[in-house]
Amino acid sequence: MSPRSAISALLVTLVATFVLSVGVGRYPIPVDKVIEVLASQVLPIKHTWPSTFDTVILQIRLPRILAAVLVGASLSIAGAAFQGLFRNPLVSPDILGVSSGAGLGAALAILLYANMFMIQFSAFALALVAVGVTYGMSKLVRGNPTLSLILSGIAIGSLFSALLSLAKYVADPLNQLPAITYWLMGSLASLSYSQLEFASIPMISGLVILILIRWRLNVVAMGEEEAMALGVNTNRLRLLITICCSMVTAAAVSISGTIGWVGLVIPHIGRMLVGPDHKKLLPVTVLLGASYLLVIDDLARVMAEVEIPIGILTAIVGAPFFIYLLYKRREVWA
Repeated sequence: MSPRSAISALLVTLVATFVLSVGVGRYPIPVDKVIEVLASQVLPIKHTWPSTFDTVILQIRLPRILAAVLVGASLSIAGAAFQGLFRNPLVSPDILGVSSGAGLGAALAILLYANMFMIQFSAFALALVAVGVTYGMSKLVRGNPTLSLILSGIAIGSLFSALLSLAKYVADPLNQLPAITYWLMGSLASLSYSQLEFASIPMISGLVILILIRWRLNVVAMGEEEAMALGVNTNRLRLLITICCSMVTAAAVSISGTIGWVGLVIPHIGRMLVGPDHKKLLPVTVLLGASYLLVIDDLARVMAEVEIPIGILTAIVGAPFFIYLLYKRREVWA
């Protein structure tokens, strides 16, 4: 499949999945009514549907569906960019301790009985702190800068995970501990427009920058010496990519909780469609990730009587699929 055909097909798939997702739920809404309600926000269409449709679509479902699109796209592009930067197909967006930092920030806010906005802000802030400490620590280590960054991320991630365990240990087992546990499992329920607006700014900014510099990832993926021979400032570029990936991941995790496997699996599917060229891979990965998380969120809403945390479903779907990829592409990776 050519890159143009793949992008066109994925764009159509995303639009169709978006419209269908708006109608899916405990209160199903026909597709034609979904289209009418959405179109009425920009076109002068006569109001012929129940007002309940407006409330369900515009106030309840639309914020979480927009969030699913942004979170899926952000985690996927961060995973693809990090895999290219570190030249490692097993790297995920939380390699630098973002998820551990966000989890600790959310847990501390819950321990202080903060509101939802402060929980989101605390998760975002601590995620960036974790990345900052990781990057600063990597500069103190001599040797390969890429390897130093990965090892520092593992160390800081473990430290923040330990602090998160401590926060869970001292939490009230009746109220605070269940709230922390549920947040860590990931969910897009009860998301408001104000929360989405706060997180969308860093996510969209990081996405745009990564798309604009995607061709430079090809140079970095060739290796340190080759990139420098072509006149690329690898230290500056590595810092820019790290900031953008960390920013979009931190913002995504701050509103969704910990959602694993998206940033690890989706880039591999993108490479199967268009190859390793990041100029083509990143746009395809964005569309794939957005559609994928939309479908997973739909399943989370309708599979059981109570909503299933989305992080559980991404692991149930992602882990077996990744094992399948390992089996099918074992010769290539070897």
